[in-house]
Amino acid sequence: MNGSWTSFGGDLHLDLTERRTSGTGLRAALEDALREAVQDGRLAPGTRLPSSRALAEDLGIARNTVVEAYGQLTAEGWLDSRQGSGTTVARRAAPSPAVRTAKPRARRPAVRHDLTSGRPDLSLFPRTAWLAAARRALATAPHEALGYGSPLGRIELREALTHYLARVRGVRTDPDHLLICSGVQQGLGLLCAALRERGARSLAVEAYGLPPQHAVVRAAGLSTVALPLDCEGALVERLDARCGAALLTPAHQYPTGAPLSADRRAAAVRWAREQDRYVVEDDYDGEFRYDRQPLGAMQALDPERVVYAGTAAKSLAPGLRLAWLALPDALVEPVARLKVLADTMSPVLDQLTLAELITSGTYDRHVRRCRLHYRRRRDRLVAALAEHAPHVRVTGIAAGLHAVLQLPPGATPEAELLARAEAAGLALSGLGWHRADPRAREAEDAGPALVIGYATPAEHAFPAALEALCGVLRTG
Repeated sequence: MNGSWTSFGGDLHLDLTERRTSGTGLRAALEDALREAVQDGRLAPGTRLPSSRALAEDLGIARNTVVEAYGQLTAEGWLDSRQGSGTTVARRAAPSPAVRTAKPRARRPAVRHDLTSGRPDLSLFPRTAWLAAARRALATAPHEALGYGSPLGRIELREALTHYLARVRGVRTDPDHLLICSGVQQGLGLLCAALRERGARSLAVEAYGLPPQHAVVRAAGLSTVALPLDCEGALVERLDARCGAALLTPAHQYPTGAPLSADRRAAAVRWAREQDRYVVEDDYDGEFRYDRQPLGAMQALDPERVVYAGTAAKSLAPGLRLAWLALPDALVEPVARLKVLADTMSPVLDQLTLAELITSGTYDRHVRRCRLHYRRRRDRLVAALAEHAPHVRVTGIAAGLHAVLQLPPGATPEAELLARAEAAGLALSGLGWHRADPRAREAEDAGPALVIGYATPAEHAFPAALEALCGVLRTG
């Protein structure tokens, strides 16, 4: 369309119909629409407006109406109009009323040290290797890879993961039973929706876990049943026919750190078989074990009763939104169908790049480097606490990217410790935040506990983060 918004370089929706219907004249309606566009920020200061002829053509109104509206708004100070320069939004134009009248928010101390659990050191992301793999993957990808594909994900990644997971985690699956999803959260939501279609009404979860996952379960229409924990993991003997499925973290319970014992793994699988149920195995950090070889996946005990959920969020970065489900045969179709409804399929180029990283061996080398880095971080945390806060007991450190700091009974309450941490610029969480049932309380003889992620701070900032943490705990 010659001389219209296309030549102006931007699109702006101006709806004059409602204003005219309310009895406002055409010129006044145009003035109101333009004034509102400036006020709410759709037309930023300095933006060049279309010529009066172009705007009149786009709106189907007389050019004189636009000329008069521009003139009025220029006189009011909303617009600037100069000979030979066209009409622009005045740089002195008032900001949005929402900005002017917004109530000031309470100021919180600035976060200087991020010790939030569940986050990797993003500076370790293999940018050079990722870029090289992306180039190779894009250069060799067939044209059809860039179109709409299977909701299960690209076959290249599913084949690479089939071999990798079998070799590293002992997972028994094949490409036709793997589904690539946009993070474990999405995968869990799809699973819960599929289980609800099959008649499930509740999901058993560990008494302490990840609250966002609990929210996903409830959003899918399932209630949660909390399983107590001890040093052998979840008390799976509490599973019964009322539970439609169970969500467990067998390799490294999140956040307490206890692995699920062999007897309880077998008992959970036996329950799933006898009750025609499923166990969802969240293997969120299975590659990061420091005291011995990583425990094999529980899924290998019965691939038709255990759903394996893995992710690249800890090994690479959560921003990639790459995770995978190894599904029993009966769940492949319903979960894939729900994936189509959610977002059709996960981004292709990142899938192809990860497949290239895995098949080239680069991913293995990267994971080994990360494992060594995080083990050193863990050791520095433990040493600092032993020296400066010896009353604190450190648990859950055999694997993963976090530790639980248990204070003795009668110590400073958890809420007060968190307030001290916030005042010191530390971002961290208390164990209580992780309760599956927020109404529950710790046993009376248990002291307060903090969950510390030791992976996130940059290397140069880690000593200061440890010093700040020890300062908070020293008088705890």
